[in-house]
Amino acid sequence: MTDITIRRALLSVSDKTGLADLGKALAARGVELVSTGGTAKALREAGLEVRDVSDLTGFPEMMDGRVKTLHPMVHGGLLAVRDDAEHAKAMADHGIGAIDLVVVNLYPFQQTVAKGAERDEVIENIDIGGPSMVRSAAKNHAYVAIVTDPADYALVASGSTTIADRKSLAAKAFASTAAYDAAISGWFAQVDQGEDFPASLSIPMTKKAEVRYGENPHQMGALYVPAGVRTQGIAAAVQLQGKELSYNNYNDADAALELVSEFRDGPPTVVIVKHANPCGVATGATLVEAYEAALACDSVSAFGGIIAVNRPLDGPTAEAISGIFTEVVAAPDADEAAKAVFAKKKNLRLLLTGDLPDPARKEKTIKSIAGGFLVQSRDFGMVAKADLKVVTQRAPTDAELADCLFAWTVAKHVKSNAIVYAKGGSTAGVGAGQMNRLESARIAAWKAKDAADKAGWAEPRTIGSAVASDAFFPFADGLLAAVEAGATAVIQPGGSIRDAEVIEAADAAGLAMVFTGMRHFRH
Repeated sequence: MTDITIRRALLSVSDKTGLADLGKALAARGVELVSTGGTAKALREAGLEVRDVSDLTGFPEMMDGRVKTLHPMVHGGLLAVRDDAEHAKAMADHGIGAIDLVVVNLYPFQQTVAKGAERDEVIENIDIGGPSMVRSAAKNHAYVAIVTDPADYALVASGSTTIADRKSLAAKAFASTAAYDAAISGWFAQVDQGEDFPASLSIPMTKKAEVRYGENPHQMGALYVPAGVRTQGIAAAVQLQGKELSYNNYNDADAALELVSEFRDGPPTVVIVKHANPCGVATGATLVEAYEAALACDSVSAFGGIIAVNRPLDGPTAEAISGIFTEVVAAPDADEAAKAVFAKKKNLRLLLTGDLPDPARKEKTIKSIAGGFLVQSRDFGMVAKADLKVVTQRAPTDAELADCLFAWTVAKHVKSNAIVYAKGGSTAGVGAGQMNRLESARIAAWKAKDAADKAGWAEPRTIGSAVASDAFFPFADGLLAAVEAGATAVIQPGGSIRDAEVIEAADAAGLAMVFTGMRHFRH
Protein backbone atom coordinates (compact mmCIF):
# COMPACT_ATOMS: atom_id res chain seq x y z
CA MET A 1 0.00 0.00 0.00
CA THR A 2 1.14 3.57 -0.66
CA ASP A 3 -1.33 6.42 -0.14
CA ILE A 4 -4.25 5.72 2.21
CA THR A 5 -7.44 7.77 2.37
CA ILE A 6 -8.53 8.32 5.95
CA ARG A 7 -12.16 7.35 6.39
CA ARG A 8 -12.26 6.71 10.12
CA ALA A 9 -10.04 8.23 12.83
CA LEU A 10 -9.85 7.29 16.49
CA LEU A 11 -8.73 10.18 18.73
CA SER A 12 -7.88 9.84 22.43
CA VAL A 13 -5.46 12.41 23.76
CA SER A 14 -4.30 13.71 27.11
CA ASP A 15 -2.74 16.84 25.56
CA LYS A 16 -5.54 18.68 23.74
CA THR A 17 -3.17 21.05 21.92
CA GLY A 18 -4.33 21.46 18.30
CA LEU A 19 -7.07 18.85 18.72
CA ALA A 20 -10.00 21.02 17.63
CA ASP A 21 -8.21 22.22 14.49
CA LEU A 22 -7.25 18.67 13.53
CA GLY A 23 -10.80 17.46 14.14
CA LYS A 24 -12.24 20.21 11.95
CA ALA A 25 -9.75 19.48 9.15
CA LEU A 26 -10.58 15.77 9.17
CA ALA A 27 -14.35 16.31 9.42
CA ALA A 28 -14.22 18.70 6.47
CA ARG A 29 -12.85 15.78 4.42
CA GLY A 30 -15.60 13.42 5.48
CA VAL A 31 -13.61 11.51 8.07
CA GLU A 32 -15.65 9.80 10.78
CA LEU A 33 -14.37 10.81 14.21
CA VAL A 34 -14.41 8.22 16.99
CA SER A 35 -13.30 9.26 20.43
CA THR A 36 -13.30 8.68 24.19
CA GLY A 37 -14.14 10.62 27.35
CA GLY A 38 -12.53 14.03 27.59
CA THR A 39 -11.34 13.99 23.99
CA ALA A 40 -14.87 13.41 22.69
CA LYS A 41 -16.12 16.22 24.92
CA ALA A 42 -13.49 18.63 23.61
CA LEU A 43 -14.34 17.77 20.00
CA ARG A 44 -18.06 18.26 20.62
CA GLU A 45 -17.38 21.60 22.26
CA ALA A 46 -15.63 22.56 19.03
CA GLY A 47 -18.89 21.85 17.19
CA LEU A 48 -17.89 18.50 15.73
CA GLU A 49 -19.89 15.29 15.41
CA VAL A 50 -18.20 12.48 17.30
CA ARG A 51 -18.96 8.79 17.70
CA ASP A 52 -18.21 7.38 21.15
CA VAL A 53 -15.94 4.37 21.37
CA SER A 54 -18.60 2.69 23.52
CA ASP A 55 -20.97 2.90 20.56
CA LEU A 56 -18.33 1.27 18.36
CA THR A 57 -17.58 -1.57 20.81
CA GLY A 58 -21.05 -2.08 22.25
CA PHE A 59 -19.60 -1.83 25.75
CA PRO A 60 -19.65 1.21 28.02
CA GLU A 61 -16.48 2.76 29.36
CA MET A 62 -16.03 1.17 32.78
CA MET A 63 -13.84 0.89 35.85
CA ASP A 64 -13.15 4.64 36.02
CA GLY A 65 -12.12 4.65 32.37
CA ARG A 66 -9.54 1.88 32.78
CA VAL A 67 -11.45 -0.22 30.24
CA LYS A 68 -12.72 1.46 27.09
CA THR A 69 -10.54 0.75 24.04
CA LEU A 70 -9.28 -2.75 24.92
CA HIS A 71 -11.73 -4.47 22.58
CA PRO A 72 -11.63 -6.48 19.30
CA MET A 73 -13.79 -3.83 17.58
CA VAL A 74 -10.93 -1.38 18.16
CA HIS A 75 -7.86 -3.55 17.79
CA GLY A 76 -9.36 -5.61 14.97
CA GLY A 77 -9.90 -2.35 13.09
CA LEU A 78 -6.30 -1.40 13.73
CA LEU A 79 -4.49 -4.70 13.16
CA ALA A 80 -6.35 -6.13 10.17
CA VAL A 81 -4.25 -6.59 7.03
CA ARG A 82 -6.63 -5.03 4.55
CA ASP A 83 -5.68 -7.08 1.47
CA ASP A 84 -5.54 -10.41 3.35
CA ALA A 85 -8.67 -12.43 2.48
CA GLU A 86 -8.91 -14.16 5.85
CA HIS A 87 -8.55 -10.87 7.71
CA ALA A 88 -11.16 -9.25 5.49
CA LYS A 89 -13.56 -12.14 6.12
CA ALA A 90 -13.06 -11.90 9.90
CA MET A 91 -13.81 -8.19 9.75
CA ALA A 92 -17.00 -8.84 7.75
CA ASP A 93 -18.14 -11.72 9.95
CA HIS A 94 -17.80 -9.68 13.14
CA GLY A 95 -18.78 -6.26 11.83
CA ILE A 96 -15.36 -4.76 12.46
CA GLY A 97 -14.76 -1.52 10.64
CA ALA A 98 -11.28 -0.40 9.58
CA ILE A 99 -9.60 2.45 11.46
CA ASP A 100 -7.21 4.40 9.23
CA LEU A 101 -5.83 6.93 11.71
CA VAL A 102 -5.11 6.83 15.45
CA VAL A 103 -4.28 10.03 17.30
CA VAL A 104 -3.09 9.25 20.83
CA ASN A 105 -0.88 10.88 23.41
CA LEU A 106 -0.52 9.18 26.72
CA TYR A 107 -1.47 9.96 30.30
CA PRO A 108 1.06 12.43 31.76
CA PHE A 109 2.95 9.93 33.90
CA GLN A 110 6.27 11.81 34.12
CA GLN A 111 4.58 15.14 34.76
CA THR A 112 2.54 13.56 37.55
CA VAL A 113 5.71 12.19 39.14
CA ALA A 114 7.50 15.52 38.71
CA LYS A 115 4.83 17.45 40.60
CA GLY A 116 5.27 15.15 43.62
CA ALA A 117 1.95 13.33 43.40
CA GLU A 118 1.05 10.58 45.85
CA ARG A 119 1.57 6.96 44.81
CA ASP A 120 -2.09 6.26 43.98
CA GLU A 121 -2.25 9.22 41.60
CA VAL A 122 1.01 8.15 39.95
CA ILE A 123 -0.37 4.64 39.39
CA GLU A 124 -3.60 6.01 37.87
CA ASN A 125 -1.49 7.93 35.35
CA ILE A 126 -0.02 4.74 33.91
CA ASP A 127 -1.74 4.51 30.54
CA ILE A 128 -2.74 1.02 29.34
CA GLY A 129 -5.20 1.41 26.49
CA GLY A 130 -3.24 4.25 24.88
CA PRO A 131 0.05 2.36 24.43
CA SER A 132 -1.90 -0.68 23.22
CA MET A 133 -3.55 1.33 20.45
CA VAL A 134 -0.27 3.04 19.60
CA ARG A 135 1.53 -0.29 19.20
CA SER A 136 -1.30 -1.88 17.21
CA ALA A 137 -1.49 1.02 14.78
CA ALA A 138 2.30 1.32 14.50
CA LYS A 139 2.69 -2.39 13.78
CA ASN A 140 0.11 -2.12 10.99
CA HIS A 141 1.57 1.09 9.56
CA ALA A 142 1.21 -0.30 6.06
CA TYR A 143 -2.48 0.62 6.42
CA VAL A 144 -2.82 2.76 9.55
CA ALA A 145 -1.29 6.12 10.51
CA ILE A 146 -0.40 6.65 14.17
CA VAL A 147 0.16 10.17 15.50
CA THR A 148 1.54 10.59 19.03
CA ASP A 149 2.76 14.20 18.83
CA PRO A 150 0.60 17.28 18.09
CA ALA A 151 3.53 18.61 16.07
CA ASP A 152 2.73 15.91 13.46
CA TYR A 153 -0.97 16.75 12.97
CA ALA A 154 -0.17 18.49 9.69
CA LEU A 155 0.90 15.13 8.21
CA VAL A 156 -2.63 13.75 8.47
CA ALA A 157 -4.86 16.86 8.32
CA SER A 158 -5.23 16.51 4.53
CA GLY A 159 -7.28 13.34 4.96
CA SER A 160 -4.73 10.99 3.43
CA THR A 161 -1.29 9.62 4.31
CA THR A 162 1.74 8.36 2.41
CA ILE A 163 3.63 5.19 3.23
CA ALA A 164 6.75 7.25 3.96
CA ASP A 165 4.86 9.33 6.51
CA ARG A 166 3.29 6.25 8.09
CA LYS A 167 6.70 4.62 8.47
CA SER A 168 8.10 7.75 10.07
CA LEU A 169 5.12 8.09 12.40
CA ALA A 170 5.36 4.42 13.38
CA ALA A 171 9.03 4.77 14.29
CA LYS A 172 8.22 7.80 16.41
CA ALA A 173 5.31 5.98 18.03
CA PHE A 174 7.39 2.99 19.11
CA ALA A 175 10.03 5.38 20.47
CA SER A 176 7.35 7.16 22.49
CA THR A 177 5.98 3.96 24.06
CA ALA A 178 9.51 2.74 24.77
CA ALA A 179 10.30 6.00 26.55
CA TYR A 180 7.01 5.85 28.42
CA ASP A 181 7.64 2.31 29.65
CA ALA A 182 11.22 3.23 30.60
CA ALA A 183 9.96 6.12 32.72
CA ILE A 184 7.48 3.85 34.48
CA SER A 185 10.01 1.07 35.11
CA GLY A 186 12.51 3.66 36.37
CA TRP A 187 9.97 5.08 38.79
CA PHE A 188 9.04 1.66 40.13
CA ALA A 189 12.67 0.66 40.62
CA GLN A 190 14.20 3.86 41.93
CA VAL A 191 11.34 5.75 43.60
CA ASP A 192 8.84 3.09 44.60
CA GLN A 193 11.35 0.35 45.46
CA GLY A 194 14.31 2.52 46.39
CA GLU A 195 16.81 0.74 44.12
CA ASP A 196 19.64 3.09 43.13
CA PHE A 197 20.96 0.58 40.62
CA PRO A 198 18.08 -1.66 39.44
CA ALA A 199 18.65 -4.94 37.65
CA SER A 200 17.45 -3.36 34.40
CA LEU A 201 18.13 0.30 33.58
CA SER A 202 16.32 2.13 30.77
CA ILE A 203 16.82 5.84 30.20
CA PRO A 204 14.30 7.55 27.89
CA MET A 205 15.96 10.34 25.91
CA THR A 206 14.79 12.71 23.19
CA LYS A 207 17.10 14.20 20.59
CA LYS A 208 17.24 17.98 20.97
CA ALA A 209 19.90 18.80 18.39
CA GLU A 210 22.54 17.33 16.14
CA VAL A 211 26.01 18.81 16.40
CA ARG A 212 28.29 19.49 13.46
CA TYR A 213 30.56 16.68 14.58
CA GLY A 214 31.80 14.99 17.74
CA GLU A 215 35.05 15.70 19.54
CA ASN A 216 36.78 15.49 16.17
CA PRO A 217 35.55 16.08 12.60
CA HIS A 218 35.50 12.36 11.78
CA GLN A 219 33.06 11.70 14.64
CA MET A 220 29.30 12.30 14.66
CA GLY A 221 27.32 13.63 17.61
CA ALA A 222 23.97 14.78 18.94
CA LEU A 223 22.44 16.24 22.10
CA TYR A 224 19.75 14.28 23.93
CA VAL A 225 17.63 15.39 26.88
CA PRO A 226 15.49 13.36 29.31
CA ALA A 227 12.15 12.60 27.66
CA GLY A 228 9.11 14.32 29.12
CA VAL A 229 10.98 16.06 31.94
CA ARG A 230 11.80 19.74 32.27
CA THR A 231 15.48 20.12 33.06
CA GLN A 232 17.96 22.84 33.98
CA GLY A 233 21.48 23.33 32.76
CA ILE A 234 23.36 23.72 29.49
CA ALA A 235 21.15 21.23 27.64
CA ALA A 236 18.10 23.40 28.41
CA ALA A 237 19.77 26.78 27.80
CA VAL A 238 18.41 29.23 25.26
CA GLN A 239 21.00 30.28 22.67
CA LEU A 240 20.60 33.93 21.70
CA GLN A 241 23.27 34.23 19.04
CA GLY A 242 26.21 32.63 17.29
CA LYS A 243 26.68 29.48 15.24
CA GLU A 244 25.46 26.14 16.48
CA LEU A 245 27.24 24.60 19.42
CA SER A 246 29.69 21.77 18.84
CA TYR A 247 30.08 18.64 20.96
CA ASN A 248 33.10 20.21 22.66
CA ASN A 249 31.22 23.48 23.23
CA TYR A 250 28.46 21.63 25.06
CA ASN A 251 30.94 19.63 27.10
CA ASP A 252 33.04 22.65 28.11
CA ALA A 253 30.02 24.88 28.75
CA ASP A 254 28.58 22.19 31.01
CA ALA A 255 31.85 22.03 32.97
CA ALA A 256 31.82 25.81 33.40
CA LEU A 257 28.18 25.94 34.46
CA GLU A 258 28.54 23.06 36.92
CA LEU A 259 31.41 24.85 38.65
CA VAL A 260 29.82 28.31 38.74
CA SER A 261 26.66 26.71 40.15
CA GLU A 262 28.66 25.85 43.27
CA PHE A 263 28.64 29.62 43.88
CA ARG A 264 25.02 30.29 42.93
CA ASP A 265 24.26 31.65 46.40
CA GLY A 266 27.62 33.40 46.74
CA PRO A 267 29.07 36.71 45.53
CA PRO A 268 29.47 37.50 41.82
CA THR A 269 31.56 34.69 40.37
CA VAL A 270 33.14 33.99 36.98
CA VAL A 271 34.49 30.67 35.72
CA ILE A 272 36.68 30.34 32.63
CA VAL A 273 37.06 26.82 31.23
CA LYS A 274 39.30 25.34 28.56
CA HIS A 275 39.06 21.69 27.53
CA ALA A 276 36.69 20.94 30.43
CA ASN A 277 39.16 22.25 33.05
CA PRO A 278 38.82 25.60 34.83
CA CYS A 279 41.76 27.85 34.00
CA GLY A 280 40.49 30.80 36.04
CA VAL A 281 37.85 31.19 38.76
CA ALA A 282 37.20 34.26 40.86
CA THR A 283 34.66 36.08 42.99
CA GLY A 284 34.38 39.84 43.27
CA ALA A 285 32.23 42.78 44.29
CA THR A 286 30.95 42.88 40.70
CA LEU A 287 30.97 40.46 37.78
CA VAL A 288 33.49 42.57 35.87
CA GLU A 289 35.87 42.50 38.85
CA ALA A 290 35.45 38.74 39.11
CA TYR A 291 36.08 38.33 35.37
CA GLU A 292 39.28 40.38 35.45
CA ALA A 293 40.60 38.35 38.40
CA ALA A 294 39.69 35.03 36.74
CA LEU A 295 41.30 36.09 33.46
CA ALA A 296 44.49 37.11 35.22
CA CYS A 297 44.96 33.57 36.51
CA ASP A 298 45.70 32.23 33.02
CA SER A 299 45.07 34.68 30.19
CA VAL A 300 46.77 32.39 27.67
CA SER A 301 44.43 29.44 28.23
CA ALA A 302 41.41 31.75 28.42
CA PHE A 303 41.76 32.59 24.71
CA GLY A 304 39.02 30.66 22.92
CA GLY A 305 37.59 29.52 26.23
CA ILE A 306 34.14 29.10 27.74
CA ILE A 307 32.83 31.47 30.41
CA ALA A 308 30.04 30.96 32.94
CA VAL A 309 28.77 33.51 35.45
CA ASN A 310 26.42 33.20 38.41
CA ARG A 311 24.63 36.51 37.91
CA PRO A 312 22.71 38.11 35.03
CA LEU A 313 25.31 39.42 32.61
CA ASP A 314 25.72 43.21 32.45
CA GLY A 315 27.17 45.56 29.85
CA PRO A 316 30.54 46.29 31.53
CA THR A 317 31.25 42.59 31.99
CA ALA A 318 30.28 41.86 28.39
CA GLU A 319 32.64 44.64 27.24
CA ALA A 320 35.48 43.11 29.26
CA ILE A 321 34.80 39.60 27.94
CA SER A 322 34.81 40.98 24.39
CA GLY A 323 38.45 41.94 24.86
CA ILE A 324 39.59 38.45 23.83
CA PHE A 325 38.15 35.70 21.64
CA THR A 326 35.61 33.66 23.61
CA GLU A 327 33.65 30.69 22.26
CA VAL A 328 30.66 30.58 24.62
CA VAL A 329 29.27 32.64 27.49
CA ALA A 330 26.67 31.07 29.78
CA ALA A 331 24.66 33.20 32.20
CA PRO A 332 21.34 32.99 34.05
CA ASP A 333 20.25 36.07 32.06
CA ALA A 334 21.66 39.14 30.31
CA ASP A 335 20.60 42.78 30.21
CA GLU A 336 20.06 44.67 26.98
CA ALA A 337 23.46 46.35 27.20
CA ALA A 338 25.22 42.98 27.39
CA LYS A 339 23.19 41.60 24.50
CA ALA A 340 24.07 44.67 22.40
CA VAL A 341 27.79 44.21 23.10
CA PHE A 342 27.76 40.54 22.14
CA ALA A 343 25.63 41.17 19.05
CA LYS A 344 28.79 42.65 17.50
CA LYS A 345 30.58 39.32 18.06
CA LYS A 346 28.87 37.07 15.51
CA ASN A 347 30.88 33.96 16.41
CA LEU A 348 30.31 34.22 20.16
CA ARG A 349 27.48 32.05 21.48
CA LEU A 350 25.45 33.52 24.33
CA LEU A 351 23.50 30.96 26.37
CA LEU A 352 20.84 31.96 28.89
CA THR A 353 20.27 29.18 31.40
CA GLY A 354 17.68 30.66 33.76
CA ASP A 355 18.10 29.27 37.27
CA LEU A 356 21.44 27.59 37.83
CA PRO A 357 21.33 23.84 38.51
CA ASP A 358 21.50 22.68 42.11
CA PRO A 359 25.07 21.53 42.84
CA ALA A 360 23.72 19.13 45.48
CA ARG A 361 21.24 17.41 43.19
CA LYS A 362 21.34 13.64 43.25
CA GLU A 363 21.61 12.27 39.74
CA LYS A 364 23.41 9.48 37.93
CA THR A 365 26.35 9.86 35.58
CA ILE A 366 26.97 7.40 32.75
CA LYS A 367 30.18 6.55 30.93
CA SER A 368 30.46 4.09 28.09
CA ILE A 369 33.22 1.52 28.15
CA ALA A 370 33.96 -1.29 25.72
CA GLY A 371 31.03 -3.66 26.00
CA GLY A 372 29.08 -1.78 28.64
CA PHE A 373 28.37 1.32 30.70
CA LEU A 374 29.59 2.53 34.07
CA VAL A 375 26.88 4.20 36.15
CA GLN A 376 27.51 6.09 39.36
CA SER A 377 25.89 8.71 41.56
CA ARG A 378 26.93 12.25 40.68
CA ASP A 379 29.63 13.81 42.88
CA PHE A 380 27.38 16.07 44.95
CA GLY A 381 29.65 15.91 48.01
CA MET A 382 30.25 19.19 49.81
CA VAL A 383 32.41 20.17 52.74
CA ALA A 384 31.63 22.84 55.33
CA LYS A 385 33.88 24.41 57.94
CA ALA A 386 32.47 22.11 60.57
CA ASP A 387 33.57 19.08 58.56
CA LEU A 388 37.25 20.07 58.51
CA LYS A 389 39.83 18.52 60.80
CA VAL A 390 42.91 20.58 61.67
CA VAL A 391 45.87 18.18 61.66
CA THR A 392 48.83 20.56 62.02
CA GLN A 393 50.19 22.45 65.02
CA ARG A 394 48.99 25.71 63.46
CA ALA A 395 45.33 26.18 62.65
CA PRO A 396 44.43 28.20 59.54
CA THR A 397 43.40 31.83 59.92
CA ASP A 398 39.89 32.84 58.87
CA ALA A 399 41.29 34.16 55.57
CA GLU A 400 43.26 30.97 54.95
CA LEU A 401 40.23 28.86 55.76
CA ALA A 402 38.12 30.82 53.26
CA ASP A 403 40.78 30.32 50.60
CA CYS A 404 41.01 26.62 51.45
CA LEU A 405 37.28 26.12 50.92
CA PHE A 406 37.34 28.16 47.69
CA ALA A 407 40.28 26.12 46.33
CA TRP A 408 38.61 22.88 47.41
CA THR A 409 35.40 23.79 45.56
CA VAL A 410 37.34 24.50 42.37
CA ALA A 411 39.49 21.35 42.72
CA LYS A 412 36.31 19.26 42.70
CA HIS A 413 35.84 20.31 39.06
CA VAL A 414 39.45 19.88 37.89
CA LYS A 415 40.60 16.69 36.18
CA SER A 416 42.71 14.46 38.44
CA ASN A 417 45.37 14.69 39.58
CA ALA A 418 44.22 18.16 40.61
CA ILE A 419 46.05 20.91 42.48
CA VAL A 420 44.51 24.37 42.91
CA TYR A 421 46.11 27.41 44.54
CA ALA A 422 43.76 30.20 45.62
CA LYS A 423 44.07 33.56 47.33
CA GLY A 424 41.52 36.20 48.15
CA GLY A 425 38.66 34.48 46.36
CA SER A 426 40.59 33.87 43.12
CA THR A 427 42.49 30.95 41.69
CA ALA A 428 46.21 31.59 41.57
CA GLY A 429 47.22 28.49 39.65
CA VAL A 430 45.58 25.28 38.44
CA GLY A 431 47.35 21.99 37.75
CA ALA A 432 45.14 19.43 36.03
CA GLY A 433 45.17 15.92 34.64
CA GLN A 434 48.73 14.91 35.45
CA MET A 435 49.82 11.37 36.15
CA ASN A 436 51.29 12.35 39.53
CA ARG A 437 50.37 14.98 42.09
CA LEU A 438 53.87 16.46 42.30
CA GLU A 439 53.76 17.50 38.64
CA SER A 440 50.30 19.03 39.09
CA ALA A 441 51.62 21.11 42.00
CA ARG A 442 54.63 22.27 39.96
CA ILE A 443 52.55 23.10 36.88
CA ALA A 444 50.04 25.10 38.93
CA ALA A 445 52.90 27.05 40.55
CA TRP A 446 54.54 27.66 37.17
CA LYS A 447 51.26 28.97 35.76
CA ALA A 448 50.93 31.34 38.71
CA LYS A 449 54.45 32.69 38.14
CA ASP A 450 53.76 33.09 34.42
CA ALA A 451 50.55 34.98 35.20
CA ALA A 452 52.44 37.32 37.53
CA ASP A 453 55.07 37.99 34.88
CA LYS A 454 52.41 38.83 32.29
CA ALA A 455 50.52 41.09 34.71
CA GLY A 456 53.65 42.80 36.02
CA TRP A 457 52.97 41.78 39.61
CA ALA A 458 55.78 41.83 42.16
CA GLU A 459 55.08 38.21 43.09
CA PRO A 460 52.79 35.36 42.03
CA ARG A 461 49.48 34.97 43.83
CA THR A 462 50.63 31.62 45.21
CA ILE A 463 52.56 33.57 47.84
CA GLY A 464 50.35 33.40 50.92
CA SER A 465 47.81 31.18 49.14
CA ALA A 466 45.89 28.09 50.13
CA VAL A 467 46.37 24.92 48.10
CA ALA A 468 43.79 22.20 47.54
CA SER A 469 44.50 18.64 46.46
CA ASP A 470 41.60 16.54 45.19
CA ALA A 471 43.08 13.41 46.80
CA PHE A 472 45.63 12.79 49.54
CA PHE A 473 49.32 13.54 49.13
CA PRO A 474 50.88 10.06 48.90
CA PHE A 475 54.30 11.57 49.69
CA ALA A 476 55.49 14.83 51.18
CA ASP A 477 57.05 15.94 47.88
CA GLY A 478 53.82 17.38 46.47
CA LEU A 479 53.24 19.35 49.64
CA LEU A 480 56.84 20.60 49.62
CA ALA A 481 56.30 21.84 46.05
CA ALA A 482 53.36 23.87 47.37
CA VAL A 483 55.57 25.25 50.14
CA GLU A 484 58.12 26.26 47.53
CA ALA A 485 55.35 28.04 45.60
CA GLY A 486 54.51 30.09 48.70
CA ALA A 487 51.36 28.40 49.99
CA THR A 488 50.67 28.81 53.71
CA ALA A 489 47.60 26.57 54.07
CA VAL A 490 46.60 23.19 52.69
CA ILE A 491 43.28 21.40 52.29
CA GLN A 492 43.25 17.73 51.31
CA PRO A 493 41.25 14.56 52.03
CA GLY A 494 43.86 12.78 54.12
CA GLY A 495 43.88 9.00 54.37
CA SER A 496 47.36 8.15 53.10
CA ILE A 497 49.52 5.63 54.93
CA ARG A 498 52.08 8.45 54.97
CA ASP A 499 49.78 11.09 56.47
CA ALA A 500 52.08 11.41 59.50
CA GLU A 501 55.05 12.12 57.23
CA VAL A 502 53.07 14.74 55.29
CA ILE A 503 51.80 16.39 58.50
CA GLU A 504 55.35 16.48 59.88
CA ALA A 505 56.54 18.23 56.70
CA ALA A 506 53.69 20.74 56.97
CA ASP A 507 54.54 21.49 60.60
CA ALA A 508 58.21 21.94 59.72
CA ALA A 509 57.23 24.50 57.08
CA GLY A 510 54.79 26.30 59.40
CA LEU A 511 51.78 25.39 57.26
CA ALA A 512 48.22 25.07 58.46
CA MET A 513 46.57 21.93 57.07
CA VAL A 514 43.05 20.58 57.26
CA PHE A 515 41.64 17.21 56.23
CA THR A 516 38.23 16.93 54.58
CA GLY A 517 37.78 13.15 54.80
CA MET A 518 36.39 13.30 51.25
CA ARG A 519 38.15 13.11 47.91
CA HIS A 520 37.07 14.43 44.52
CA PHE A 521 38.65 12.33 41.76
CA ARG A 522 37.47 13.44 38.33
CA HIS A 523 38.64 11.34 35.39
